[in-house]
Amino acid sequence: MIVVQVKEGENIERALKKFKRKFERTGVIKELRSRQQFTKPSVERRQTKLKAAYSQKILQEQES
Repeated sequence: MIVVQVKEGENIERALKKFKRKFERTGVIKELRSRQQFTKPSVERRQTKLKAAYSQKILQEQES
């Protein structure tokens, strides 16, 4: 459960902003989206390898 401490006289928009920030950090939305559709472990491994290769390629281009 997310608890947001609201100080005396604090603006409600500021409290909502704090709540949204904490909610995003928990990763609930990300997990819900990932659970909507099952992906096979082999597909997940392939995607992680492709992402790693892409990031490695970008790093090599920046170095040269």
